[in-house]
Amino acid sequence: MNQFRWTSLVPLITMAALAGVTYWLLQATRPHQDEGLIKPKQHTPDYFADNFSVSELDQSGSTQYRLTAANLVHYEDDEVSDLIRPAMRAFQPAKPVVTATGDTGKVNGDVSIVDLYGNARIVREAGGGDPRMQADSSHFRVLVNDDVIETEKPVKLQRGQSIMTASGMNYNNVTRVIQLFGNVRGAIAPADSGGSQ
Repeated sequence: MNQFRWTSLVPLITMAALAGVTYWLLQATRPHQDEGLIKPKQHTPDYFADNFSVSELDQSGSTQYRLTAANLVHYEDDEVSDLIRPAMRAFQPAKPVVTATGDTGKVNGDVSIVDLYGNARIVREAGGGDPRMQADSSHFRVLVNDDVIETEKPVKLQRGQSIMTASGMNYNNVTRVIQLFGNVRGAIAPADSGGSQ
């Protein structure tokens, strides 16, 4: 009778062990409750770069724009990157190079808008009959696709010997037109003998 009990319990113990292993496998492979949910992206850095440089080429393969920075920190939620000591340079055939710099900056995900802050400066070298131009402000926004640099902050503009101040500015690098807004003041120097002013 004792042997009858053990032989009848073996299938029962085997079934219980099989059920236990099956339950454990089910729990181990089942996704956790929060795994299937799409979590919103956090404003946390997802990559860094030191001595960063990126160039945009024109159809002929020549450099059209170059963005450099001592440091770049990219954020995953809005695709914006923070920059330390950024410099944005525009190269156009047969035209002077235009360089925009700042202490810090931000660039959007597709590098179409670059904001420069703190000691922001634009320099267009002399050339094409124009003297050197320099503009200083606390903020400049470079609209890369439009080849426009603008600011809504007070700006000081020096073009050759002429010096102007204003409450805001818009510079179109294609048409080479500078617009000053707000409280505009300054002194325009007489044209030099070559008429390059």
